[in-house]
Amino acid sequence: MLAYVIPLCLGLLVLALLLTLARLVRGPCLPDRMLALDTLYVNAIALLILLGIWQGTTLYFEVALLIAVLGFVGTVAVAKYMLRGDIIE
Repeated sequence: MLAYVIPLCLGLLVLALLLTLARLVRGPCLPDRMLALDTLYVNAIALLILLGIWQGTTLYFEVALLIAVLGFVGTVAVAKYMLRGDIIE
């Protein structure tokens, strides 16, 4: 059963990544693009975790953790830029 479910979930996550990328490019304003970027890295984390389960290796989990940390820092930087117009005070 798991042999059928994981490839289906991988395909749906790739579709979600493509739709989120379209919103990131086409977004009408900066907050929409910021939300699309957050969604993009969350979907990338989910994709990597599924690949790790499917391959049976822990390397993907470490990469997913690194993307989560970098995504959080990126979100904070963009939010600070949106509020103040400058990242470093």
